[in-house]
Amino acid sequence: MLSRVLSAAVLGIDAYMVRVEADVRNGIPNFSTVGLPQGAVREGKERVTTAIRNSGFELPPSRVTINLAPADIRKDGTSFDLPIAIGILASTGQVSRRHLNEYALAGELGLDGSLRGVRGALPLAAGIQRVGVRGLIVPRGNVSEAAVVSGIEVRGARNLREVVAFLNGKGELPLASPDGDEEGGPVPEEEQGPDLADVKGQAHVKRALEVAAAGGHNLLMVGPPGSGKTMLARRIPGILPKLSLDEAIETSKVHSVAGMLTTDHPLVRSRPFRAPHHTISDAGLIGGGSHPRPGEVSLAHNGVLFLDELPEFHRHVLDSMRQPLVEHALTISRAGMSLTYPARFMFVAAMNPCPCGYLGDARRACSCAPNAVRRYVSRISGPLLDRIDIHVEVPALSEQELAGRGGEESSAIVRDRVAQARERQIQRCTGRQVVVNAHLSPRGVVAFCSLDSRGENLLRSAVERLGLSARAYHAVLRISRTIADLEGSDAIRSLHVAEAIHYRSLDRSSRVATG
Repeated sequence: MLSRVLSAAVLGIDAYMVRVEADVRNGIPNFSTVGLPQGAVREGKERVTTAIRNSGFELPPSRVTINLAPADIRKDGTSFDLPIAIGILASTGQVSRRHLNEYALAGELGLDGSLRGVRGALPLAAGIQRVGVRGLIVPRGNVSEAAVVSGIEVRGARNLREVVAFLNGKGELPLASPDGDEEGGPVPEEEQGPDLADVKGQAHVKRALEVAAAGGHNLLMVGPPGSGKTMLARRIPGILPKLSLDEAIETSKVHSVAGMLTTDHPLVRSRPFRAPHHTISDAGLIGGGSHPRPGEVSLAHNGVLFLDELPEFHRHVLDSMRQPLVEHALTISRAGMSLTYPARFMFVAAMNPCPCGYLGDARRACSCAPNAVRRYVSRISGPLLDRIDIHVEVPALSEQELAGRGGEESSAIVRDRVAQARERQIQRCTGRQVVVNAHLSPRGVVAFCSLDSRGENLLRSAVERLGLSARAYHAVLRISRTIADLEGSDAIRSLHVAEAIHYRSLDRSSRVATG
């Protein structure tokens, strides 16, 4: 007898519907699964058959055929265990078919029939809600994550017997209530991150951080060890505007696919801050692998990706970021499949000016030869440096500055100014797929970044003197637009242009070669 059960699978960070067709009939005992099942799905037959028997249900010797439709897309993961088991039980008359078209099912089965959590419950729920299915049945461990999506029933089960009882009308599964936070809701104190007021001095660096956060610009800090580069970088998420509900759900989808959401925190409510070690591989940074997973650039979506000791990263790993820095998305192609992950993040990096770290330090002499300095900096390719809008030097603090007390602005105060500047950008770019100035296209730069005669002369002089590339030229215009937005000015004045040019310190400094 043939039965059909609804399920879903994740492709990238979005889900598509899968119909699990189960046919059980007399014949030589055999269990076959078709529809491009991959390793974990093929192995599921052992989990399913054992779980059915250990749950007290009958599985007579027969020929079992499972089809996962659509059959031309690869299926992977353990989430098909539960719908396959229910399909077999429905085909043998042990489960009523009444609700099989109303609820989608996903879950991994233990050999005793218990249900274990699966990756991607949030995008599964979102995909099911999009096509109008009434509800989703998942393991209890996935309920809080799936319940973030409103508009569908989310029910959690502990084992196969509970699911069968519910479908047969002989038991109830608890109905979860939507758990999505309201837009702009408070972020718990433990998730707010460190405060910018903890950082002593470095007023010009804090200003650069504020400009970068307001316009979504990429930022590079150059300075000796202990000058506070990492400390400053870790406070950038605290000065970014709070995540909207749509941003939180989109970010949570990526973390759900990566298996990083927990029952206590089913929704990412604060902006991600990812700081991978310099030994990371290109697959770890960009994503991919034999079983593709989001990389650090996608886990930092709507947040900050921080690379400390930038020249210590392998050059080919760094250069792999050039495409997502421009496209704000990443496509991973494998045989028979292509996955797209979002990667709209603020790139922040830090580096020493030389191998020993003390080039230009007034307190300690540099011990590096000129050739060693050039080799050190040349580990970062020119095209990658060109994609970093703001360069700022972070000098070591004096004893007097370190001993200073009070007078430092908190992250909340800076965040308010940043939020106001971003609101101006949103209103200006209404109808365009642009949120921040850093993402303005060349056509958008022409439309919104016009200069007066003094500003044009200043920028023209900087291009001739510094040899700025076309990308750097547009970066200066976008930074100027952001500085004007922070001041609430519709016009970009020469003072704004001068500050933007100042943020191209690697172009100005004769100490640092761009390779």
